[in-house]
Amino acid sequence: MFVANHTSMTDIMLMLVSVKNPFVFVGKQELAKIPLFGFFYKRTCILVDRNSAKSRQAVFLRAQRRLKQGLSICIFPEGGVPEEHIVLDEFKDGAFRLAINHKIPVVPITFFDNKKRFSYTFFSGGPGRMRACVHSFITTERSTIADTKKIKHQAWDIIHNTLVSDTKKAASGTK
Repeated sequence: MFVANHTSMTDIMLMLVSVKNPFVFVGKQELAKIPLFGFFYKRTCILVDRNSAKSRQAVFLRAQRRLKQGLSICIFPEGGVPEEHIVLDEFKDGAFRLAINHKIPVVPITFFDNKKRFSYTFFSGGPGRMRACVHSFITTERSTIADTKKIKHQAWDIIHNTLVSDTKKAASGTK
């Protein structure tokens, strides 16, 4: 289960470059309505209507099928792109419950520069490096659903602390 911070429309592309394992995204159903992009999106992703409990439940079944086919799963657990001033929004439980149910490890990934390169604010951003850090796996082998919040907070802490540390290094001029 790959989980990463969601900051930009470039996150999907950076995820495709950063992860070598074959995987499928779980993403919001509304994006399937975007012309051309939506055509490919709905054929390559597990779609979820976040307002429907039935749809969220169906994600588990579709994900199980993909896992049995040898694919990994990728979810942006913030559930959307947070406002510009938020470093990392609260995570939703779904990715972590799914990982625990299927006994697959959670792999946190930090995207550092995507917000600076291509944010959701029009006419902002610019060219430059786009860095990603793939962190150590968080095992779920012995976890139960009762451990969902613990694993979710562990992944959130890893990504958040990495982002904060990088911001402090940039402010002090160190690399």
